[in-house]
Amino acid sequence: MTPKIDPAFKKLIPPLSPEELAQLEANLVAHGCRDPLVTWDGTLIDGHNRFEICTRLGIPFETVAMVFADADAAMDWMDANQLGRRNLSPDQLSWLRGRRHSRTKKAVGAPTGNTNADKNKVSKLDTLKTAEALAKEHGVSATTIRRDGKKFEAMEELAVTHPDLAQEVFEGKKKINEVRRTVRSVKVKAAALLPDAKFRVIYADPPWKYGDKLTEDYGPAKFHYPSMSISELSAMPIKELCEPDAVLFLWVTSPLLFECLPIIAAWGFRYKTSFVWDKIKHNMGHYNSVRHELLLICTRGSCTPDNVKLFDSVQSIERGKHSEKPSEFRAIIETLYEHGKKLELFARQPADNWSVYGNQL
Repeated sequence: MTPKIDPAFKKLIPPLSPEELAQLEANLVAHGCRDPLVTWDGTLIDGHNRFEICTRLGIPFETVAMVFADADAAMDWMDANQLGRRNLSPDQLSWLRGRRHSRTKKAVGAPTGNTNADKNKVSKLDTLKTAEALAKEHGVSATTIRRDGKKFEAMEELAVTHPDLAQEVFEGKKKINEVRRTVRSVKVKAAALLPDAKFRVIYADPPWKYGDKLTEDYGPAKFHYPSMSISELSAMPIKELCEPDAVLFLWVTSPLLFECLPIIAAWGFRYKTSFVWDKIKHNMGHYNSVRHELLLICTRGSCTPDNVKLFDSVQSIERGKHSEKPSEFRAIIETLYEHGKKLELFARQPADNWSVYGNQL
């Protein structure tokens, strides 16, 4: 039977380095797949790398099924199994132990059907017992386990706002403390340059980092201005600059549509709808001629437009210089939102009645 691959299960496993993958493939070619792949309810829970290599090279393999009460129990077994690997970094070990601690605490505090709410809470004694049991299993102190749990919860929050940095920690490429220092540094630098005020309207055209290679006559974004990663943009203290009820107009290109979601969350907003800018002219792209760009509308609190004027969601305006946005969109924003202070992020020139921030001013 061919096992199913569940992305939620697969992402729990710290990836192998290119060298480790190459060695694993060489061993499988030379000796075959000697250890069976492990499944639960038909889903692969151990042996993802071997499965990929064996499937690609036609190497026979066997599977063995394990029985667990639910998906959480299967995932906990996966973490415990991965903790037996020799090639994990100290931060990866801490991440896995912390995830087990967090998961076990939730299981202890899960609703039992008892009407007494106090019995459904995780008591201090339960937490201590959880830490002590995991400490004994992994040969560390209970204090270390509790510290791992706090680190894991912090990294889970970081994974929402800075997914690329969190992934680098999980892959063993960066240390947790190094990532924390990076985030703090970006926040401090941005805070020193941003206006000291509270704004109701934010209009942002970020200098996205693509890592692309396009034709020489056009070129990637980094040839035109210093670009910023998702984590660097997420770390900017925009949330602190906004009124409780505020609106964000955020420019984003099609390739980064889903990658920009952590920025929206980090800045304290929720997506509502969008405008489409039809640039009319041909534009560079890898899969099609991307002649449009998106202006996402996001809000925090209650911030519906001051004027009930419905502009067409598709605006056809011929594009100009690289990344330059038509002034018509700022006019639309000013029409919809007459009141409150306005801030344009990554602006190229001053604008009447707007505070501006950008390296091209």
